[in-house]
Amino acid sequence: MNRKELYQTILKKGSYLCVGLDTDLDRIPKHLLGKDDPIFEFNKQIINATKDLCVAYKPNLAFYEAQGIRGIRALERTLDLIPDTHFTIADAKRGDIGNTSRMYAKAFFETYNFDAVTVAPYMGIDSVTPFLEFDDKWVILLALTSNKGSKDFQFTKQENGEPLYEKVMRQAQKWGTVDNLMFVTGATQSAHIEQIRKIAPDHFLLVPGVGAQGGSLHGVSMQGLNSQGGLLVNSSRGIIYAGDGEDFAVKARSAALTIKKEMEALLNQRYVHGN
Repeated sequence: MNRKELYQTILKKGSYLCVGLDTDLDRIPKHLLGKDDPIFEFNKQIINATKDLCVAYKPNLAFYEAQGIRGIRALERTLDLIPDTHFTIADAKRGDIGNTSRMYAKAFFETYNFDAVTVAPYMGIDSVTPFLEFDDKWVILLALTSNKGSKDFQFTKQENGEPLYEKVMRQAQKWGTVDNLMFVTGATQSAHIEQIRKIAPDHFLLVPGVGAQGGSLHGVSMQGLNSQGGLLVNSSRGIIYAGDGEDFAVKARSAALTIKKEMEALLNQRYVHGN
């Protein structure tokens, strides 16, 4: 899915919601555990309940890889179920170099046919560019994250006084373009999104951390929306684990609908009233 198609989908749906499929066998409703493929059964019901409310899905690869072959099979079945109208993100956080990165890119973009993959930039240009060689595919580069340890390196001041995360973002824009490069910016870092928009005014941002992690959708959106949408806001636990009974999918839909309605109002404010 290219940038124009993604923007048009956002406008059509009145939503920039990404649902994170962090499917944990220890957290899904107990009545599903007797199914032949409980991970897929959970994902299927979540997708069917939310697909009209969101524009993207983001499976977290760790939750599938941890289950071995059955987890990978559940991931494949999940991807087959997600409509082609939705943007798919492999939350894999890969960051190796050379041929290894090339094989990771081939796995996610050819074998699994994801639209995008999250990539760690620590090893530099040769850990990122192999992913940028695929048409209509995206690198989502880790820029400023919400975890406690983000302060260990991301805010380290460089000789010119800028934090390391800013240097990463400026450098990465020499490798990719607004058509194949996004940045991860944690929702709990919303105070920094104004500065991030100065560094990367036209790039899409993937913003996790709204909901269970306490990020503010309004704050993120006011600073992060740009003239071409420019935002994908992810909610994982706050949606998929909104309920733990047999009506879990109904509860998930209700949680997603609440977010979607707020997004619709924010988009209307941004694009109709021009604020």
